[in-house]
Amino acid sequence: MTINLGSIHDLLLPGLNAVEGKYKEVPLELEEVFVKRQSFMNQEFTVQNRYAGIAQIKEDGGSISYDNNSGQRYKYNMRPVGAGLGVVFTRQALADNLYKSEFGPTVIGMQNSMRQFWNYQSAYLFNTATTYDANSGGTGQPLLSVSHPVDGGTFANTSSVPQSLAEGSLISAITAIPTTFVDQAGLLIDVMPETLLVPWNLRATALRLLEAELRPGTANNDPNVIHQLNGHVRLKTCRYLSSKYAWFLLTSVKGFIEFEREPYEQNMWADFDTHNLKIQNYERKGYFWNDPRSVYGQMATS
Repeated sequence: MTINLGSIHDLLLPGLNAVEGKYKEVPLELEEVFVKRQSFMNQEFTVQNRYAGIAQIKEDGGSISYDNNSGQRYKYNMRPVGAGLGVVFTRQALADNLYKSEFGPTVIGMQNSMRQFWNYQSAYLFNTATTYDANSGGTGQPLLSVSHPVDGGTFANTSSVPQSLAEGSLISAITAIPTTFVDQAGLLIDVMPETLLVPWNLRATALRLLEAELRPGTANNDPNVIHQLNGHVRLKTCRYLSSKYAWFLLTSVKGFIEFEREPYEQNMWADFDTHNLKIQNYERKGYFWNDPRSVYGQMATS
């Protein structure tokens, strides 16, 4: 259905005091989480390599040990998707509308529509963090798993039993990241927690944990040691996280990627026969992850 005279009946009349319904728009909330890159292909991919393992003792006069197991291990597929939306105005609706500055082709909210879509797309990675997507390839494990494979073993970026956000669980996560995250050869890597990502339901809890000078939730006079464990962890709140209780500790490994294939564009033209004005926007990109070491998370249920 087109936007015709019946759709904007009162916008055709003089004396209108105000046109409401336009509000401050939500930005791209997770933009800083993702490393932005330009895509030049229908599908991009990254390869996880295994490098040299730990050195071995060389006995006097004995042969040196060799490690010839280096090479590629896991391939992560990333295919940007196209998104768009269009609206149609009749010629008379355009001509007779007295309040084009309040409701017209240039203020219809197309960009906001696109931002909402990409907010849901970027948050989807976290909302489905324990579900494996075979199209993405990788290790055969979801983003959060207790058994991410490495040569000769596994490592975990979650726990077998989901833990609610609290002092103990946050300290466990902060401790686990630099002490258990390893590369494909099983060697420890220099990685630290940087950002605590939570839904709005957990914002108050997260602020108490990160900002309180004394231990939150106790009558003890002990200091809150979270400040000193690995520097100051930043807080990021996202309203597009579907779980009220899931939380994620993002690390210094930059494994979240935003691939832009075709930048945002808006076009308009008039139909030859109907004289209707068609307006549409389009953008092609995608949000992906290619390294589980970029996050430690808990899909808690309470």
